[in-house]
Amino acid sequence: MKRFTFSVPQNILFGEGVLKELPGAAGKLGGKHGFIISGPTLNRLGVVGQCEEILTQAGIAVSTFCDTEGNPSVETVERAAEAFRASGADFIVALGGGSPMDVAKAVGVVAKYGGSITEYEGADKVPGEIIPLIAIPTTAGTGSEVTAFSVITDHRRNYKLTVFSYKLIPAYALLDPLLLTSAPASVAAACGIDALIHAEESYVSLDASPFSEAMSEKAMELIGRSIRTYVADRSNLEAASDMLAGSLFAGIAFSWARLGNIHAMSHPVSAFFNVPHGVANGILFPYIVKYNEEAAFGKYQKIYNYISTEKKCESEFSKGMLEQAVRELNAQVGIPAKLSDAGVTDEYFAQMTEDAMKSGNIAVNPQKTVQEDILALYREAL
Repeated sequence: MKRFTFSVPQNILFGEGVLKELPGAAGKLGGKHGFIISGPTLNRLGVVGQCEEILTQAGIAVSTFCDTEGNPSVETVERAAEAFRASGADFIVALGGGSPMDVAKAVGVVAKYGGSITEYEGADKVPGEIIPLIAIPTTAGTGSEVTAFSVITDHRRNYKLTVFSYKLIPAYALLDPLLLTSAPASVAAACGIDALIHAEESYVSLDASPFSEAMSEKAMELIGRSIRTYVADRSNLEAASDMLAGSLFAGIAFSWARLGNIHAMSHPVSAFFNVPHGVANGILFPYIVKYNEEAAFGKYQKIYNYISTEKKCESEFSKGMLEQAVRELNAQVGIPAKLSDAGVTDEYFAQMTEDAMKSGNIAVNPQKTVQEDILALYREAL
């Protein structure tokens, strides 16, 4: 067994109603004035107001920034950081899906250390602890409440930059399944497939360890048994709980094992064509499963049994079956089959291929990958 390292350096609260414990978490961080970073939809639905009320009733001042967008930009981070500094707040609450959390992490860096978030691109460039951060996911997908990554779009380059540092992991994560019940089916599907891919890619990653594999497997078990039910009925709290816990475990897994070609390739798809991250991942999923089959086949039967409605013993399982199961799952939850179905064309494939190859995920993909392979995969998925 190879050497491995892990830690889970945060406080995680899970269960129906844990949102009400937000003031207690803030108090343990010494927080007197919270700054909520969220999106316009959650603001319109009253979820932001709910958090504001919980904090103000506990005597904690609140300011808000609700202008995050899907695939958040460098400019959004700059506006949010300016608003944070002007507010006088001393801690941040990231409320929403991956986009508000990516912005909140980035604000936590630049508000503390200055400069542009572009200056922190890459690994381990954050010099120390960031502004205290509490993460509250309202989707079951990104796992960003427990990850060490912030992904921000730089429109000047049509590029999704990644900041990686374990300093980005929120001090507290509050996971309340009640917050997942208002998600539209399309969002539930895209986020759920994203979480499943986090689990699958970290599981077959060359950097996988017994610790990360245990997290990946539990994530696939929970998501595989509940994603269809949750997409069909978001009010099903048992299914919502499975999805939220599965997303959590998958996030922990890929924080330590990284991902693979799916995520390396999906970031340029989103950067150039503004395709939602989970949708881009989902479309690429079966193509990369097929590509990795020779290298990762030893783990494919177990993945299949987690995500398929049918179970196969070793003697019944054969090549191509996992790819087909992924295609069937995508169709069942409404993920498009091809990149062209999401408005992607081949005009930027050369630049997208170069950008994908810059991702550190390429190095841990189980099947060795060169630039020509990425270009061929884009063309196949088109």
